[in-house]
Amino acid sequence: MRVFITGATGFVGSHVARCYAAEGAELRLLTRTTSRLDSLAGIDAELVQGDLRQPEQLRSALTGCDALVHVAADYRLWVRDPEEMYASNVGGTRELLKLAREVGVQRVIYTSSVATMGFKTDGTIVDENTPVSLSDMIGHYKRSKFLGEQEAIQAARSGQHVMILNPTTPIGPDDAKPTPTGRIIVDFLNRNFPAYVDTGLNLVDVGEVARMHVVALGRGTPGERYILGGENLTLKQILDRMSAITGLPSPRTKVPHAVAMAFAFFDENITGRLRGKEPRATVEAVRMGKKMMFASSAKAERELDFKVLPVYNALRGAIEWFIAHGYAPQP
Repeated sequence: MRVFITGATGFVGSHVARCYAAEGAELRLLTRTTSRLDSLAGIDAELVQGDLRQPEQLRSALTGCDALVHVAADYRLWVRDPEEMYASNVGGTRELLKLAREVGVQRVIYTSSVATMGFKTDGTIVDENTPVSLSDMIGHYKRSKFLGEQEAIQAARSGQHVMILNPTTPIGPDDAKPTPTGRIIVDFLNRNFPAYVDTGLNLVDVGEVARMHVVALGRGTPGERYILGGENLTLKQILDRMSAITGLPSPRTKVPHAVAMAFAFFDENITGRLRGKEPRATVEAVRMGKKMMFASSAKAERELDFKVLPVYNALRGAIEWFIAHGYAPQP
């Protein structure tokens, strides 16, 4: 089986590529001229340079492939030019699906995000059937992923074999960028987490997310969404677990959302807009934090044999990887 994977140089994508390699798949992996290739070390694959914002150049790479696994996304909670994010996450997805149809790729997996679900502020556990609309999406990342997911759903309704996976918050080793979630871990390890806000996340082992990208190719139902999650935890519970693993103190001060919003407004305008650097906090991130992102993976458990794993091993693996690679000192 020949598989074309986008996003393989990223956190989730590199784990997906390794899972397919372990299954003996013949791999073509999309890279960019600026991509770090460390995460692909040891993977036997053909590397193809390209850009989701110029999808036509990927036609030859898709030709002859049995499957497309579209993991790539512009995942940032702050971006100077939002149009770049929409071009990749929405336009790039639409055109890539179109190319796959035209060259005869038989099956597609689109990696969406749990961010497209209809979360509540009261901690309600949501699933794939919880009502949601574009107006519920806070920030450009969520809006772009929601619109990209709609492109995948529409393609499936038109007859294309597209399965949609919605990971929650993946954690584990090899988060080189790091992702916004990985940055939480790095900040904690560097003792840059003096306080916390009242919010919640669902953490999932990145290894199990990657395994599902192989399983779903054969078992997923086209057009259906599958939440891939783990444990529902408040931010304070996550910090306490990292404290138990490392021995570092967990912050005890809870900051009201209004105070966090004021800091984010200052940081976004001074650090982001005036200095041109990515701010540590953004207004949209604080607004998102008012919603508890708690989710159920029951559908994926029933239909894909997904395993909801305790998050301890993945969290410990992420911590050990960040320390080993110089992101933080040994506690």
